[in-house]
Amino acid sequence: MDTRPVTRRRTPARPGAGHRRRVVITGIGVAAPGGIGVPAFWDLLTAGRTATRGITLFDPTGFRSRIAAECDFDPAAHGLTPQQIRRMDRAAQLGVVSTREALADSGLTHTHVPPERLGVSIGSAVGCTMGLEQEYVVLSDGGRRWLVDPAYGVPQLYGYMIPSTMATEVAWTAGAEGPVALISTGCTAGLDSVAHGYTLVKEGSADAVVAGATDAPVSPITVACFDAIKATSPSNDDPQHASRPFDLDRNGFVLGEGAAILILEERTTATRRGAKIYAEIVGTAGRSNAYHMTGLKPDGREMAEAIRTAMNQAHLNPDDIDYINAHGSGTRQNDRHETAAFKAALGDRAHRVPVSSIKSMIGHSLGAIGSIEVAACALALTHGVVPPTANLHTADPECDLDYVPLTARQQPMDVVLSVGSGFGGFQTAMLLARPTGRRPARTARKGGTP
Repeated sequence: MDTRPVTRRRTPARPGAGHRRRVVITGIGVAAPGGIGVPAFWDLLTAGRTATRGITLFDPTGFRSRIAAECDFDPAAHGLTPQQIRRMDRAAQLGVVSTREALADSGLTHTHVPPERLGVSIGSAVGCTMGLEQEYVVLSDGGRRWLVDPAYGVPQLYGYMIPSTMATEVAWTAGAEGPVALISTGCTAGLDSVAHGYTLVKEGSADAVVAGATDAPVSPITVACFDAIKATSPSNDDPQHASRPFDLDRNGFVLGEGAAILILEERTTATRRGAKIYAEIVGTAGRSNAYHMTGLKPDGREMAEAIRTAMNQAHLNPDDIDYINAHGSGTRQNDRHETAAFKAALGDRAHRVPVSSIKSMIGHSLGAIGSIEVAACALALTHGVVPPTANLHTADPECDLDYVPLTARQQPMDVVLSVGSGFGGFQTAMLLARPTGRRPARTARKGGTP
């Protein structure tokens, strides 16, 4: 028997090891209706412009709702090769272009974080819907054949069927060899994917994560599904004013598309390399109502519980919240539901904190919208500007909070809350804080907005 002492190889300490790991956002990439890239996105939001219009991606004749918020997106103009364009569904293309922008914005390289310590967390509600539908139309001869001939299928068809291929494309783009995941929780997927990335960094499974979401659902099958349950707006004659969250005359949401990617890093790593820090994620929580596939209870109890849990995690009180980025889809039940949730979670503070919905301007891109909204929150913190709720002209007595109608509002902010609500009863809340911490005057403030 060999009795020599065993020499164990010491694993180098990870950056941030030995103390509470904090997670910050150091890069943002956005592909949204109204413009590709962060500057165009932020300009649209602060100007209060709407990017909703009649559908151009297919012929919507015969559909109940014939409007959407589409991206003016040319993949070749944004650096994708013919091979990539052929291989990737539109949703994957939007995700990859946003990933490139986020990485360039952050300046993160493998010199700072080795590939095995870089993770990926991508959200999507409907995956490669456009690619799948287009191929089905070909294989079924326009739907006339029940039995299809697989010989007509393109080699990429399997990739269209498996939405995790979008996370793979992002991982290849970033050179990430750490944990990779595709999060599909419906309309909260964009928040949940960022929350998963946050958890990976916080628990030490990764030092940085490329996190976000992408969806390109403006296709006949998706439009038909929402037509069937009358969830989307039928205001086809006035598409620019069709998305009216919290307005008395709202009549449904407007479908959208897009992507947003965030670079999440352990704060010590980011600070050490001199990275620009937009915001720190300080709390996140999710709940389900276990009630109905598409229905919501009017009391908003589950969303309120998610908000309270996130605040407890962040050691924050209602008076610490300076802005709420609402789900604000523009359906009657959703707007009423989350208004009640804000009141239940924040008490009197709910009446004194600005709330707005950017879906009024860029529509509802399903799984992608949560990440797009987190990007908007990070930019709001950075610039001290609350985006408005466009098209809010007539107040609904049931929605009686400060919804920042029509015009952006300049306001210093320390902490913002973003919430999401999805079919199946999913409710998610996330809190972002200024990287420099609270303003000194905050400790003396007992309520009210600055």
